Amino acid sequence: MYLNSTKIPALLVAGIAMMGLYSPVFAQSAPEKEDPLLKIYRASPTKINNVIHTKLDVRFDYAKRHLIGKAWITLKPHFYPTDSLTLDAKGMDIRAVSLVQTAGASVAKFPTDGLLKTARTTPLQYKYDGQEIRVKLNKTYSSNDSYIVYVDYTAKPDELKAEGSEAITDAKGLYFINPDGTDPNKPVQIWTQGETEASSAWFPTIDKTNQRTTSEISMTVDKKYVTLSNGKLVSQKPNANGTRTDTWRMELPHAPYLFMMAVGDFAVVKDSWRGKEVNYYVEKEYAPHAKAIFGNTPEMMTYFSKILGYDYPWVKYSQIVVRDYVSGAMENTTATIHGDFVQKTDRELLDDDDRLGESVIAHELFHHWFGDLATCESWSNLTMNESFADYSEYLWFEHKFGKDAADEHGYASMHNYMESAQYRGDHHLVRFHYNNKEEMFDAITYQKGGRILHMLRNYLGDEAFFKAMNLYLKTNAFKATESHHFRLAAEEISGQDLNWFFNQWYFGQGYPTLDISYDYSKAGEAVVNIEQKGDKIFDLPIAVDVYEGGKKTRHAIRIKEKTNQFSFPVSGKPDFVNVDADKILILEKTDRRNLATYVFQYKNAPTYRDRREAIEECLKQQTSNADARATVIAAMKDKYEGLRALTIAGIKMDNNDVKTAALPILLDLAKNDPAAPVRAASLKQISKLKDAQYASLFEAALKDRSYLVEGAGLVGLADLDIKKAYPLAKAMEKDARGALGTAIANVYAQNGSEEDVAYFATNLANSTGQEKIGAAILYLGILGQVDNTALVNKGVDQVFESITQFNNSWVNNYIVNLMQPIAKKKQEKAAAASTTELRNELSKQATHILQTVQKIKENTKED
Repeated sequence: MYLNSTKIPALLVAGIAMMGLYSPVFAQSAPEKEDPLLKIYRASPTKINNVIHTKLDVRFDYAKRHLIGKAWITLKPHFYPTDSLTLDAKGMDIRAVSLVQTAGASVAKFPTDGLLKTARTTPLQYKYDGQEIRVKLNKTYSSNDSYIVYVDYTAKPDELKAEGSEAITDAKGLYFINPDGTDPNKPVQIWTQGETEASSAWFPTIDKTNQRTTSEISMTVDKKYVTLSNGKLVSQKPNANGTRTDTWRMELPHAPYLFMMAVGDFAVVKDSWRGKEVNYYVEKEYAPHAKAIFGNTPEMMTYFSKILGYDYPWVKYSQIVVRDYVSGAMENTTATIHGDFVQKTDRELLDDDDRLGESVIAHELFHHWFGDLATCESWSNLTMNESFADYSEYLWFEHKFGKDAADEHGYASMHNYMESAQYRGDHHLVRFHYNNKEEMFDAITYQKGGRILHMLRNYLGDEAFFKAMNLYLKTNAFKATESHHFRLAAEEISGQDLNWFFNQWYFGQGYPTLDISYDYSKAGEAVVNIEQKGDKIFDLPIAVDVYEGGKKTRHAIRIKEKTNQFSFPVSGKPDFVNVDADKILILEKTDRRNLATYVFQYKNAPTYRDRREAIEECLKQQTSNADARATVIAAMKDKYEGLRALTIAGIKMDNNDVKTAALPILLDLAKNDPAAPVRAASLKQISKLKDAQYASLFEAALKDRSYLVEGAGLVGLADLDIKKAYPLAKAMEKDARGALGTAIANVYAQNGSEEDVAYFATNLANSTGQEKIGAAILYLGILGQVDNTALVNKGVDQVFESITQFNNSWVNNYIVNLMQPIAKKKQEKAAAASTTELRNELSKQATHILQTVQKIKENTKED
């Protein structure tokens, strides 16, 4: 599962900044301290019966949004004899529960249709409470016995009261998208989402992570539609009524939450890896771009197979993009589902500066080892799935795009976790106490867990780390695992006891805060003092690089006390002492050193974070210190585009010295830098000058293939001449995606005309996924400027409807904090209005906005 909701804060801030709107503080108060006694201990599910094989035969009632299903479930008692069975089956109509008695002493692994047709069935006694079917078997079965239970049922997902979370916004298992075809902006689709325990909303099963079953799923659909499920497509049978029955068979066992189905009018773009099918299912409009989106998948499969020493284990790998998906993406075995935020044209992909698409594709693929092959035995141990998948993003970036790109991604992940911990509270990585399993899907399990694996890799070394991953997979393939399984594998390979590491990082919480100071007063030695702030004392093995006389000497140290002092031999005062030289620790630090060391650091220390650290310090002093300014100017040409863009965004063009040094470089980068984000950042800085001589530069940018650059050019031109920019924006509307669409909205917001409100409404209606949040923010910006009550109230209602689907308190709070000042502005304008009519209209708008604010707050309380 890709936790796309973790991207929401940055998206909100960016959207608000683009419009120049009121920017509320992220959280208005510190997180409340939780009483651990109120949390419930969550044991791994007890295994009484094991699901061995699941055979499903399903068809769909689009009008009612029902699934009509038949299930044949092959089971065995786990250890103790039993005469009963409990199946999870949420919100269904159950028509029959029977025992299937086939000829012969044993049950076939894959019972065929012919075998089942000739089998004798015996009705079984059962009780159903809307959540579970409690079945009384015909006799007591031992662990040597297999038996088949048949269930005839109807799943009614839209009638199911299912609680989602901020990570997975709904839990009804089966989704009908535009089933009646009335929405011209959406295709007709059906898809499923099993994690956490929602597969049992569309078929009866034992819906636990420590169960494993093979499967065979037959779907009867209109013949015009494409289907996808786990495993191989083994048959397609046309039916007389214009339908077709597709049967998908999965011959290797996997957990029930990884079952999937999808039905729709998809284009299937074919690829391959070592003779296995690798297919990309996209909306037909995006078929020409499918290889641009997913084309690195075969290379990823090769790379991950190599570093793990364990080849991709499944029969095929398909990826499908669906509408209105309830999370980021999901690693259903052999058939990953993606939200449509990954579905981009080749032009849009030019602007994917954080490589979101690549990261989610890598993440879900890596799950096919960590999560699908070896599966967490309980949600408490979700780290065994998600932390590894999160770290795969770093591994892939390192391999494909270089270490700077990987370190940038890792840095963002670390700060995402820290931000979450600050505002939501911190927890253990492995949590046996929680109120709701959905709480496990957070920045601790994902981003912090990924960073912890990076620390372990650095401590053990690459060879030992990857051999430990290989041993873990080989030992635990097709099994349910917990974190100690990986610890034991790492200990066996390395020969070291790693309880200290796992106790600190897996079964503890928080991160160190270090205060670092230096003493060079004694001849022949450099003294580094490191104090750990806070109550918890961490054990931190790290590297220290001492730079002097044109050479670098590395020292390995271990911080274990609250106050630590280390002495390093030097011939004179060193140029720079680099504590945590590999930049791998999850930490906050106060590093008490002077600017000269940062200037030296930028020129000589190699890592992305070394250079970023130096750039950020020099940006603070660029206007007052010539050396800092020179470093900033040099960093505008850094070898890595991410640092070039970061530096450019931070320069102060209102300072004469900075402007004189930076402007020639900006003009060159705006035209010639190969990275679109750098070109766009340069244009944004030049636009701050509001100098008409650069109008031609902005106009030239409107022909760039990058929407980001086009958008920056349009905004720059609008700052100079809104009358010239406005008709150009109108002409560009038809192909306005991504940043260009936001720039057009910015131009329209400056113009403030009621005629342009329709653009914002259409933009909101056509946007999908998290883009809808940005579109809602932009929509509110224009609604705050127009006085037409019908337009304003309709727009506010549309914004409310659009954000409701996210079920996210951060989104809700942001929208509330945007709406409140808009309502206040309307009230102030009403008080100053020159006519009674205008006063009444503005008052109506303010009242409607405040009523909507109250509804959002009530929804947030319910969440």
